[in-house]
Amino acid sequence: MPSALILVANGTEEMEFVITYDVLVRAGIDCTSAFVSDNASAFPTPSSVVTCSRGVKIIADIDLRDLEKPREYDALIIPGGAQGAETLSGSSVVQQLVQDYYKSGKLVGMICAGSLVALRASIPRTAITSHPSVKNQLQNDFDYKEDSVVVSNNLITSRGPGTAFPFALKIVDILCGKDKMQEIYAPMVFPAGTYV
Repeated sequence: MPSALILVANGTEEMEFVITYDVLVRAGIDCTSAFVSDNASAFPTPSSVVTCSRGVKIIADIDLRDLEKPREYDALIIPGGAQGAETLSGSSVVQQLVQDYYKSGKLVGMICAGSLVALRASIPRTAITSHPSVKNQLQNDFDYKEDSVVVSNNLITSRGPGTAFPFALKIVDILCGKDKMQEIYAPMVFPAGTYV
């Protein structure tokens, strides 16, 4: 069974986190959420939560600092949300993790402002997309596209909350195959012609 490590920080965009996590689990992908501290806040105790960009509370499975083998997953997922993306992209631990996954050929997924991690992790020039609000920070160092989802080798990027479903479905397609993606797509009852 494929596995995915999904990072989360205070200020993460909740739709991008939850939709991606949920769709991957529906496909049988073993998901672990790991909290990345912004240094101004401590890791939530078991009774506390991460506060996302719109105030939704999420309990992370583990603090990234406590994860014994963070490089043993098949995919690394970076959600957006302005504050969350700033925390994730500013973390040297996350930057190194992204570099390690990318260089080893493992899938790296980034959505919305989460694509800033590609810049800060010094990912080589490749096709990329992001939320329009961070386009100017990325377009000089990458081949910037405005497609909903951009796949370039083992890097998959997407635009924002409205593209979270096609982003997650593409991850499923890559990790599990088109048949599995179509199997989970139908029961979610999207409007005809949506996403696939």
